[in-house]
Amino acid sequence: MKTEDFDYNLPAGFIAQQPVEPRDHSKLLVMQRFTGQMEHRHFFDLPDCLKPGDLLVVNQTRVIPARFFATKLPGGGKLELLLLNKREERLWECLIGGKVRDGTRMQVIGGPLAEVTTLLEGSRRLVSFTEPIEHFYEQAGHIPLPPYIHDYQGDPERYQTVYNHTPGSAAAPTAGLHFTQGLISRLKDKGVNFAEITLHVGLDTFAPVTEADPRTHLIHQEWCELNAAAAELINRTKKAGGRVIAIGTTSVRTLESAAQASQGLPIQPFAGKTSLFILPGFEFRLVDAIVTNFHLPKSTLLMVVSAFAGKEQILHAYEEAKARNYRFFSFGDAMFLH
Repeated sequence: MKTEDFDYNLPAGFIAQQPVEPRDHSKLLVMQRFTGQMEHRHFFDLPDCLKPGDLLVVNQTRVIPARFFATKLPGGGKLELLLLNKREERLWECLIGGKVRDGTRMQVIGGPLAEVTTLLEGSRRLVSFTEPIEHFYEQAGHIPLPPYIHDYQGDPERYQTVYNHTPGSAAAPTAGLHFTQGLISRLKDKGVNFAEITLHVGLDTFAPVTEADPRTHLIHQEWCELNAAAAELINRTKKAGGRVIAIGTTSVRTLESAAQASQGLPIQPFAGKTSLFILPGFEFRLVDAIVTNFHLPKSTLLMVVSAFAGKEQILHAYEEAKARNYRFFSFGDAMFLH
């Protein structure tokens, strides 16, 4: 297995810069994973693809306004901070754009004083704030859109799912961006059920694998939770012969992490950090179908869907999507793999 096996050519024009309105009017490529049979629909057709008793598992995390600007003290040099992981009450792991050293002090614009306490790999730093940075989210923070989305000036809430609840992500679980409250109501009216899980998405989710052999890639850790209510819904669905359908790869990782911890059915509640890396050859214990977006070349997310539906079939579907002008990545169109 080679990382380059998961590469494909994507001209920049296919990368969605603006979301479709309404949300559920994005395109939906429906693919039968065992036969490769495809059909082209819209996301608002999703109820036609599902059956009463199916269970949609959604990630209800909320993207935090994790991007801050600061000036060095003294001197006033400009810096950009991106909050990654909270280590302690006022201590965060951050990405910092700009040259800083251990001990560099800064003034967050509209926020507290801060100091770099530890240099980590690359541009990562541990930063200590004089006050909890969460108190300054609204007045000083900005939603950190992915770097391939340029100059989006629309409503920041468009980069949140309509069912978000718990703040904690540095990026949106983008497969969920296609849902509207109206579509959710139609699905429920059909007898489709919903279960909520939480996985706080880190920016490493979108980073390409740089190792030649993806099996040597050190997967990032993300915090996730599958609570007792979700476990009960999953067990009931499986017992009744319904399908457990993951909305996005974050739901896939949470479900399969819980399945591994539970050693199969019945699923037990699960909470903690997961470093599950799903590659072709992985045995899915819980997920029967996936709703997902079109992913970056050489990304761990592309490897997840390739493990589920076969690498050759996925890459063939991506070529078919390009031929039909589908839109790729976070603000792009969707797939339903079943």
